Formats: sequence, C-alpha cells, structure tokens
Amino acid sequence: MKVLDYKLYYFLGIGGIGMSALARYFKHYGKEISGYDKTATSLTLELEKEKIACHYSEDVELLKKLLANYKPEEVLVIYTPAVPKNHPEYVYLSSNNYLIKKRSEVLGEITKQFKTIAIAGTHGKTTTTTIVTHLLKTAGINCYSFMGGISKNYGTNLLLGDPNDKDAYVVVEADEYDSSFLTLFPYIAVITSVDADHLDIYGNKETMHESYLLFSKQVKKEGKLIVKKNVDNELKLTDKRLIYSLNLSTEYCAESVKVEDGEFHYDIKSPVEAVTGVTIGLPGLHNVENSIAAVAVAQQLGIKADKIKIGLRSFQGVKRRFDYRVKSQNVIYIDDYAHHPEELKAAIGAAKQLYPDKKITGVFQPHLFSRTRDFADAFAESLYLLDECILLDIYPARETPIEGVTSQMLLGKMKSKQKHLVKKENLLAFLKDKPLEVLLTMGAGDIDKLVQPIEELLKKR
Repeated sequence: MKVLDYKLYYFLGIGGIGMSALARYFKHYGKEISGYDKTATSLTLELEKEKIACHYSEDVELLKKLLANYKPEEVLVIYTPAVPKNHPEYVYLSSNNYLIKKRSEVLGEITKQFKTIAIAGTHGKTTTTTIVTHLLKTAGINCYSFMGGISKNYGTNLLLGDPNDKDAYVVVEADEYDSSFLTLFPYIAVITSVDADHLDIYGNKETMHESYLLFSKQVKKEGKLIVKKNVDNELKLTDKRLIYSLNLSTEYCAESVKVEDGEFHYDIKSPVEAVTGVTIGLPGLHNVENSIAAVAVAQQLGIKADKIKIGLRSFQGVKRRFDYRVKSQNVIYIDDYAHHPEELKAAIGAAKQLYPDKKITGVFQPHLFSRTRDFADAFAESLYLLDECILLDIYPARETPIEGVTSQMLLGKMKSKQKHLVKKENLLAFLKDKPLEVLLTMGAGDIDKLVQPIEELLKKR
C-alpha cells in the first residue's frame, strides 16, 4: 500500500516535533489520526485543537477500542525510537501484527514523490531548514516543508505545497539519530556540523561519521551536496560538493560582517551571484553561517539575490531558538533549545555578544544521562561562560538513570563561582526575588513548560 492509502494513522510519541508534523500532514489529507505521548505539551494541545486525538497514559484497553473500528491492514502505526520497545502499546501492536514503521521510514516514503532538500547536522539544522523554507516560499517556489521546530513566520512545523505540481520540492530536517536520515535520497543535501552526539546509539564519533558519509553518498547524481568547511575536513569527502564557512576562503562565506542594533549586516560571497547588503535579525555568528548554507541552497534553485535579501530580512526565526520572551529595560529573557555543549556555547556566546555589559544568568536542564556522561567536561566548560548558572536535574527522556551521572556530578566539574542546583518545581520561587539582567533558559527536555510561568513572573517586575 502507498503511504496515503491507510485509514487510521496511530502515532506512538505523537508530541515529538517530527512526529507532530507527520500527524498534521496525514490530517490534511482527511485521514483519522490518533496518538499517545508521555505528557501533554503545548504542541500536543495544539494538535488536539486541530481535532487530532491524543492521550497520555499507556492504555492498551483504550487502544483496543480505537482499533476495533478498523481492519488491521487499514492501520499504519508510526513510532519514534524514543519510545521503548517494551512500551505496553508497542508490545500489543507488534504482537497483533499491525504494520509499524519508524517516523524516518514514513518521511522517506513521503519524500519520494518530490525533489528533496535535506538539511543534516548535529547543530544548525532546524534554523537552516526553516530559513531555506522561508527563502523558497518568499521566492514563490512550490514546496512542502517538515521542520524540526515551530517557524515564527508561519506558526507551524509543517508547510504544504501544491500536490498537483510534479516539480514541487520538499524541505526536510534530516535527523542523524539512529541513522534516521538514511531513508532520504536528496536532490540537495546540506551538512552543517558533525560534532559527536547520540553516542548512546553510535558508540563513538567515528561510527557517527560513517553514517554521515553514507548520507552524503545518497545525494542524487544530478543533485548537489553542500557542506561546511570543517565537515568537509572531518568526513574527508571526495565527491563533488560546494563548501561554505563563516569567514574562511570558501566558495560561500560572509564578508564585511558588522552588528548594529542587535542585527547582523554582511555580504555573502558566492560562485553564482554575490548577495550584498544582507540583514538578518537573528543573534549569533552561527546564524550568519546558517544563513550562508541556506543561500547556497536557494541559488541552486535559481533564486536571485534580491529575493534572497527580502527573505533573510523578513525571517523571524524559530521558537525555542534564541527566542526572546521578555525584552524590557529591566530584564531580558531568552529561551533556547540548546542541549549539546557546542549549542550552549553558541547561545551563551550570542547573549554575551549582544549584552557585553550585563550579567548573564543561565538555567540549564541536561538532557539524557548518556549525553551528560559522555560530554560532562565539555558541558562544564560551556556553562562556565555564564556569570551565574542554575542547574536542574537531568531530564531522562527515553533513558533509565546511570549510576553516578547526576546534575550534582556536573555541578562539581564546573569552575563557576556562582552555581546552584535547583529542583524544577522550586525554580520559580528561586527566581522570584533574584536580581536578573539577562536570563537564558536552555534544554531539550520539559524545561519548555517553565517558559510561560517565568515569562509571567518577569513581566510582573
């Protein structure tokens, strides 16, 4: 059966950013959608408003009632590897011969009908994917997009194009977790970074790099591979590719970079057509670099410099990517998804660059025991960049605790003089009377549930 031929699409882990985009895609085509997730979030509540049924308990009886209305062959079960194989619903579905596919497999099947633009990398892929999508939309190019974050321009993680257009593009965030991106065969691929991550899956950096190398070889012969300079060095690529960087002597790079009123102004050198007088409102030089990669993609599709400049100027960013929540004379509050040492460094560095004379206080919720263990020294080094650090307990996600791996262990490695270990439920009380100038919340766990309450607390000041 084709991917759109089923009647019920059941999602195990529906609240994930990639899973929710797929749920919305099938809902658009009039399919019945239902799903489970561990907890309700702002994203699952949005899905419920869109008439997508979500539940939050491991309830096999509820699942049986739902499935009673369909023949097994009419049901497609989509799961994320973040859901353990011993999950009661997974066990029931697999033992009763329902067709179960990984999110990445289903995304791979959807993309086969389009020219695929896939953005991969340890960091930068969500922002780059969203910029590419916005540049295509601004230029009037028909495209679908599955984004790994909520675009502020469009208020969603899924954009739909014209299905009758045989030349439509699909822009996708290519996830390296569990080699998920190997289901994609892109027309254009971008690799933004290959810093070690997901070592619980890969074991070591070299194995992860092998996966990226395989991904790079899946680009269609008539297509283009676009990589950052240090990615090219680390993967030792030999196939034909375009290379970009922030400010090295590469085919694509930025020139004459300056900051005015919190915005970056620069020119982009290009082998196709120079793009001069670019302005982007995103903080951090890493975002200038992301925009260069996006421009390289846009130019492969024939988008002209004037359209590119309009697109970059009007790009508003991605929720939870250096996301300003409060910006007053008294206090600045920024929320960020950073959960890897390099991402923390980029977020904290951007805050320091914008507010050099202000005290930067950071709240960080480590994500996964394995990641905290594997990068403990690097986390301690990145967090040392803060003037004051507040650590929450580790968010376990799919993992069980690892002996000796705690936030207390991480705190002990930090050289910072001002450092605190605070329970998540005590954070608001801890912040209530604290003098704050710039506050950063960072993490990929459920720290996002605290964003609105912190925002309200600070607005009352």
